Amino acid sequence: MSDTGKPEIAVAAGILRDRAGRALIAQRPEGKHQAGWWEFPGGKLHAAETPLEALTRELREELGIEVDSAEPLLTYRHDYPERIVELHVWCVLAFTGDPIGVEGQALRWSPIDELLETGLLPADRPIVAALVELDA
Repeated sequence: MSDTGKPEIAVAAGILRDRAGRALIAQRPEGKHQAGWWEFPGGKLHAAETPLEALTRELREELGIEVDSAEPLLTYRHDYPERIVELHVWCVLAFTGDPIGVEGQALRWSPIDELLETGLLPADRPIVAALVELDA
């Protein structure tokens, strides 16, 4: 719990890019918090799990890929009305396999300069700003 009394959730998210430089985003499925919005793939850290371990596990579970190499991009907190999310964002430099929506979620590759127009979660906006700066 945070000082505000809201639950705090730690999340690892991965930025996967294709040869054209587009980023992979996934649509949150029905029944989940923020259903219908798009986000960078990833998920909650389990107890005693590092952000990289969580990222590797989540991308295996959600996309059917193995992370071969990744580096941290940024860590920040987003305050939702009902919870606080601490995001650990990684650039996935190399992975094995072809990403698929293992859990039935829609996936799409989006140019970085179009990400803010895709219905991306408000919590993911700082990631877009970091990617724009990275590409500059």
